[in-house]
Amino acid sequence: MAQDPRPLVAGNWKMNGLAASVAELEAIMAGVAEKAPAADLMICPPATLISLFAKTAAGSGIAIGAQDCHAEVSGAFTGDLSAEMLKDAGASAVIVGHSERRTLHGESDEMVRAKAIAARRAGLTAILCVGETREEREANATIARIHRQLDGSLPDTLDGLVIAYEPVWAIGTGLTPTPEDVAKVHEMIRNYLISKDKSAGPAIRILYGGSVKPQNARELMAVRNVNGALVGGASLKAADFLGIAAAYA
Repeated sequence: MAQDPRPLVAGNWKMNGLAASVAELEAIMAGVAEKAPAADLMICPPATLISLFAKTAAGSGIAIGAQDCHAEVSGAFTGDLSAEMLKDAGASAVIVGHSERRTLHGESDEMVRAKAIAARRAGLTAILCVGETREEREANATIARIHRQLDGSLPDTLDGLVIAYEPVWAIGTGLTPTPEDVAKVHEMIRNYLISKDKSAGPAIRILYGGSVKPQNARELMAVRNVNGALVGGASLKAADFLGIAAAYA
């Protein structure tokens, strides 16, 4: 029987954080130095902080990721950052296809796929997000929706990829699906990945995201095929982020 992949707990800081926020990163580093969890840890700060955070976290075992990238290497794309630029700044991964990018910026599955390909081109891990809206869940269309997103968003090569399941209706609302609901979706994603690549599919980490807190982390992280978490607001405070990581004590 294949061994479960090592868990990953990644914090998505979204549009939060200034240079002084490095104090929270240092507090996370101190907590890890005192008692390291049995999981990989990553913080994805705003792009303005990637270089500072990467230098601060060097040697600590905490990886630094980015929140988005452009699909092209360079060009006349004012305000955008390529995967190569993020790598150069110290990032080792990048989130692509987050629901806020899909909804607020109109990103299609095709665009998300191009960004995932760009991440691999630059030597970054792509954390590719999928998830359904409340309307889709209430219409019992969750599985169909996520299947379509995977069909349209996944690159041909799955090595090094991470998938994050984030039910859109649970992000920042305090609501979470039941462990049974999470298990159903994660099992579907795992089976899909294996169908695409029997070698890489079993080893790809599938994260759960959506109102993950220290209070519910242990229960959610114990669900089969949940290989960690993509954490939003709770990752902004060292105590909360470490509390979630402690699910892998």
